[in-house]
Amino acid sequence: MDRINIRGVGFDSVDLDEALEICEGFMAERRASGGTAKRIHTPNAEIVQMCVEHPDKRELINSADLVIPDGAGVVLAGKILNKKLPKGKVAGVELLEGIIRNSGKNGRRIFLLGSKPDAGNGKSVAETAKEKLTEKYPDALIVGTRDGYFKDDAAVIEEINASDADFLAVCLGVPKQEEWMNAHLDEIKVGLMGGFGGSLDVFAGTVNRAPKFFIKFNLEWLYRFAKQPTRIGRMMKIPKFVFGTVKDKIIRKKY
Repeated sequence: MDRINIRGVGFDSVDLDEALEICEGFMAERRASGGTAKRIHTPNAEIVQMCVEHPDKRELINSADLVIPDGAGVVLAGKILNKKLPKGKVAGVELLEGIIRNSGKNGRRIFLLGSKPDAGNGKSVAETAKEKLTEKYPDALIVGTRDGYFKDDAAVIEEINASDADFLAVCLGVPKQEEWMNAHLDEIKVGLMGGFGGSLDVFAGTVNRAPKFFIKFNLEWLYRFAKQPTRIGRMMKIPKFVFGTVKDKIIRKKY
């Protein structure tokens, strides 16, 4: 699969259904022949900007087996640079939900790792997410959960491996989740793992995803900012990324 280079990060141009099919293939391959786990990375404009500013992070993001454009800003940058992503964005939270939704049908065991140890109900966010997801998808095979506030990596990896999971959702935030997966790639015995940021909070209901109107018109960033004005520092990376992309195009034309 050829990757489309957007500001140094290579994206696979796939739609949601194609991404789910690829993920199922990765897990089936691991079950059939073993080998090292495959990885999914889900960079948005903010993460690509991080890669522009820190080239070592760019190499890390590009090292995944599947890199999906999780955000309208990345798609816009592709249009500016005449490197269009014809199939648009694939939201990481939707990809993760799709894998979980299909897990019963495909016989794939899921482990959820990350977020806070308390969702306000005496249970971790990961455990609460599991409960709500299995209410929605009764056939889902979620075989383990663990919050993201741990110090002993070895114990967590042992717990994941003991669950015999096919898929590991790592929700520790960027770039911690990508660094953690990369550091333990040879130790974690799953078929596929991916970094999905705050997805568990969305599933658990501790954070609300933007309403459909905002999603349809690529305004999720505006909704998040309205709900959390303290994100202003992070949100400023988006216009910085867009203006930097325009500048990059001008420089390329000039030379």
